[in-house]
Amino acid sequence: MSLIIVLITIGVSVYAFYHQQVISRLSLRSYGVIEQKEYYRILTHGLVHADWAHLLVNMYVLYMFGRLCETYFSVFFSLSSSVLFVLFYLAALVFSGLFSVYKHRKQPGYSAIGASGVVMAVVFATIFFDPWNKLWFFGVIPIPGIVFGGLYLAYSFYMDKKNTDNIGHDAHLSGAIFGLLFPIILKPSLLSHFISQLLPG
Repeated sequence: MSLIIVLITIGVSVYAFYHQQVISRLSLRSYGVIEQKEYYRILTHGLVHADWAHLLVNMYVLYMFGRLCETYFSVFFSLSSSVLFVLFYLAALVFSGLFSVYKHRKQPGYSAIGASGVVMAVVFATIFFDPWNKLWFFGVIPIPGIVFGGLYLAYSFYMDKKNTDNIGHDAHLSGAIFGLLFPIILKPSLLSHFISQLLPG
């Protein structure tokens, strides 16, 4: 299912690269959501991206961690992992999107695009189940998931402070929080699993 989401997102984003009005129509605009009640933007902003680098990084991370996330869902939950992953993905989009809208509710000109918030949710949901599982970054560098997640958050915080692009970096933190909370909300007993995996011994 993560592969299907990646392909759909790539398709819409590439189309939007050549039709800028699509980006404007689908972006997360605080004014559009609050004043014009264009609630669909809370979901659609994750389908469009600023440029090729933004798209490819997000989709690479989503694909790598999404497959693992679906595997963990199949192990720890009785519901179909594909169904659960789609529900998780949509819920993370809404959660991170609403966070950004609330944060920028007094900035009518605010607009953001990208699946960064929900990608961060997928990353941290995977980290929740196995914090020290190694990801081969760009196929070369082995790096524990929790370290990768921490570095990604640091980068997001830095870029959010710079505020030099149209990417919703502030949604990364809310996405990370959602990714950690989602498994616990569904199955509170998993909190002890996370602690046992995180701590040595």
